[in-house]
Amino acid sequence: MSTAAPARAVTGVDRPGAAAPRRGRGRLHGLQWVGLAYVAPAVAVFAVFVLYPLYRTFYTSLYDYDGLTAATWVGLENYREVLTAPELREALLHSLVFLVFYAALPVVIGLALAGLMSRIRVYGLTVFRALLFVPQILSSVVVAVSWRWIYDVQGPLNDLLRAVGLDQLTRGWLGDFSTALPAVGVIGTWVEYGLCMVLFLAGIATIDREQYEAARLDGAGPIREFVSITLPALRPQVSVALVLTITFALRNFDLVWNTTRGGPGTSTTVPSVFVYQDAFQNREVGLASALAIVLTVVILVVVGLVLAALRERGTGARAARGGARA
Repeated sequence: MSTAAPARAVTGVDRPGAAAPRRGRGRLHGLQWVGLAYVAPAVAVFAVFVLYPLYRTFYTSLYDYDGLTAATWVGLENYREVLTAPELREALLHSLVFLVFYAALPVVIGLALAGLMSRIRVYGLTVFRALLFVPQILSSVVVAVSWRWIYDVQGPLNDLLRAVGLDQLTRGWLGDFSTALPAVGVIGTWVEYGLCMVLFLAGIATIDREQYEAARLDGAGPIREFVSITLPALRPQVSVALVLTITFALRNFDLVWNTTRGGPGTSTTVPSVFVYQDAFQNREVGLASALAIVLTVVILVVVGLVLAALRERGTGARAARGGARA
């Protein structure tokens, strides 16, 4: 007579694959530590050179401090002075004007150039692209000095106007209250459009050529192709370009300082000019720190709003395309 084998309790070890999750979790845990080890140097550099200075700036903004003698606690008084100063409101309005010249126009010009270059095949186009990108890699001091010469009363711009019979338009462009701000803005446009163009050309290179072929078969022209295919596909590159150019516009200091020093009068002053003047000329380091913190918050808010708007538009466009396919 056969005897039945005694029943054995089924434990977690006996269940098929029961031990595998623990080994998998162990491997995953190890991979997480490896990943953290790879990013740790970058995080450390970011903490030392960005987060800690930002903390020190905020800490200093709570004191009345001249950079030499002992600091005196004033709390939020520096922020109250910054937010109620009429000259700061004027400087912020100038920065908003610079958003047009430093961000909007470079993006539009970059899109136009990238769209043209993606369709034109001519000898030496690579050299032409490199030349258009040159302003982005030049020193800001070199750019400022060069444009001061161009805008001079006896500079090339006025010489050109005289040559075509427009003598009445000649002036000292950087010394005129009505033209100084847009003149500095044009310099920013010239500097930034090359970066936008390169970003958009890289994005266009990733678009499937079959989409253009299908659009041509449907009778779409160049403008229709650009609006329906190229522009939606470049949304990530447009986001990056806007973040970079908006940040440059709002924190702009070197171009303004090396061309006009914020003048004539206060016609080209921007918040970063006041930060420099308060910190190094007026010896009001606490006030300058408060203004720097306010400027940082403004930049983060503006960039965040732009990214949120682009993300919402991208989500709506994807939903519309999905509904059309359905």
